Amino acid sequence: MSGVASARRSRPPAPLSDVYTLMERKHIAMTRDEITTGLAEILEEVAGVNPDEVAEEKSFTDDLDVDSLSMVEVVVAAEEKFGVKIPDNEVQNLKTVGDAVSFIEAQS
Repeated sequence: MSGVASARRSRPPAPLSDVYTLMERKHIAMTRDEITTGLAEILEEVAGVNPDEVAEEKSFTDDLDVDSLSMVEVVVAAEEKFGVKIPDNEVQNLKTVGDAVSFIEAQS
């Protein structure tokens, strides 16, 4: 048996707690700017919003003209992109891009 093969066999497997921790960590801590940029990409894809218009002070409905159906798609895409869960009762509190950024940042 070669030295590499025996070294692989002699190494103990990673503890299950480490494996589960790695599986649960689907995202890496991001800066507010990175989150805003990610939301801008989602808003462009889902609602046709120009990414240059996306800023933390902008309202999804009043400033960016995102309708309720598109907002649902934005939430689903954000959950996938950032590895967070945004409960339905919390979505109604996300009035501005900054609200969404703060929520996502807090979940990271």
